[in-house]
Amino acid sequence: MEKKITVIQGDGIGPEVTKEAVRVLMSVAAKYRHHFYFDYQLMGAAAIDETGDPLPENTLKSAFESDAILLGAIGHPKYDGDPSARVRPEQGLLKLRKELNLFANIRPVKTYSSLKHLSPLRPDRCKNIDMVIYRELTGGIYFGEKRLKDDGSEASDLCVYNTSEIEKISFAAFDAAMKRKKKITLVDKANVLETSRLWRKVVKEVALNYPEVNLEFLYVDNAAMQLIMNPKQFDVILTENMFGDILSDEASVIGGSLGLLPSASIGHKALFEPIHGSYPQAAGKDIANPLGTILSVAMMMEYFDAPAEAQAIRNAVEWTLKNGFVTKDIDPVNFYFTSTIGELIADYISNEAPENVNTRNVKLGQATII
Repeated sequence: MEKKITVIQGDGIGPEVTKEAVRVLMSVAAKYRHHFYFDYQLMGAAAIDETGDPLPENTLKSAFESDAILLGAIGHPKYDGDPSARVRPEQGLLKLRKELNLFANIRPVKTYSSLKHLSPLRPDRCKNIDMVIYRELTGGIYFGEKRLKDDGSEASDLCVYNTSEIEKISFAAFDAAMKRKKKITLVDKANVLETSRLWRKVVKEVALNYPEVNLEFLYVDNAAMQLIMNPKQFDVILTENMFGDILSDEASVIGGSLGLLPSASIGHKALFEPIHGSYPQAAGKDIANPLGTILSVAMMMEYFDAPAEAQAIRNAVEWTLKNGFVTKDIDPVNFYFTSTIGELIADYISNEAPENVNTRNVKLGQATII
């Protein structure tokens, strides 16, 4: 297999976690005899600082010509603290999603038994959670017409959806459900929103093509409560852009750390990224959790129809967690560096790390196992 991958390191901790994901990809390539070609490009605050554009043309061109895009993180405080800024890092990401028609954002949420003590939920509620959220990504209120009165006294954001947008994400979610537990929960606000009523109508029509799938409906406010009260009831959650943004962030904390969760955005191309932000306070300190980015690479392997490679990455991640090889967000006292975790996972994939290891033999800052 030969694939070209556009690598957008982004801002803050983005370059650090992306470096470890690329290290893992190189380990996978060596073991399974693949060839991955990496084209590094700019986006976000780093791109604004260098070119004045949050999404330079070279980056967009590379993305169109690649087989997949790997993204670190986007955002910087100097823009976050200035809501009046006309050019912002997030504009690059939104434009990239639109240009590549990345209509489906896929966020798996899984809990690990070794980290159950970190979850804000009781152990009985967070045990064996395994769900995936399908969020529509290119429509809705984020992309609707925005208006602000000249005197600044009134503003509006238009939420628009059409049948084809809803159908595309729905078919993707139902296909996923068929490979899982054959259950979908549509989250909407159909009691008050016309767009949500259209979602229900279209999703019900799509469901006729999947008679084996059990389709349920929840209002978004109830869904937010149910994610905390009984998250194990969910398998595939299907929802619109803004609801999906909020609910997937809520679900992400169930496992105990934002740094653990990957995501994929699928359309004309496919983009893979961790769900966490750029966390600029940790930039350059080698303490960021790279697992969300590395697990995003596992999703990339599935996209490339390489399930064995994807499982090898996931096995390596579970091995690090089981043996206590974790970053500072998980264990503030006995933690390992970002680069150490990446090296350990790459070594495990290459069969250079033993299944059972004494963690005292792995020194802080290096992955050499004595």
